[in-house]
Amino acid sequence: MSTDTESATAPSTQYPQGNVIHHPAGSGPTIWFGDAIYTFKATAENTNGVLTLAEASVPPGSGPPPHIHPHADEGFIILGGEIEFLNGTTTFIAEEGSFVYVPRGTRHRFRNVGLHVARLIFFFTTAGMEGFFNELGVPARKGEAPTPFSDADRRRIVEVAPKYNLKLAP
Repeated sequence: MSTDTESATAPSTQYPQGNVIHHPAGSGPTIWFGDAIYTFKATAENTNGVLTLAEASVPPGSGPPPHIHPHADEGFIILGGEIEFLNGTTTFIAEEGSFVYVPRGTRHRFRNVGLHVARLIFFFTTAGMEGFFNELGVPARKGEAPTPFSDADRRRIVEVAPKYNLKLAP
């Protein structure tokens, strides 16, 4: 049993104050990035630069080319579908319920190898990669489908990538 004297001398836990972030299901800034759809739930702006987190819908055959994030770790939770990951020079399949962690500096990519749209959550620590997606993507529009990147869009990705410490690594 604790006494007033004991509780007065016990160390206290301090928690930083901030604003809780809440995006109800289906909410958050949503963009088309090529033929994929990304809804951002956490960004550098609302996490003090700590975390970027997004929900993605990726059509069959889609995904980024091999690349490296020298200054950010990346993680994925597969909500549905079959995603093939490249880890350096080898590949593996991650299915619904899988978690994949990619340490900074690791050459990787993902690609939907299934028959249906894959859904996943992905995050970066530290934050900031949402700027890359926002600069190259376009705001999603209800009732319409996104279109794959054109050759001009792909050239723009190559130009913009260094600005966000993203190294393309074919």
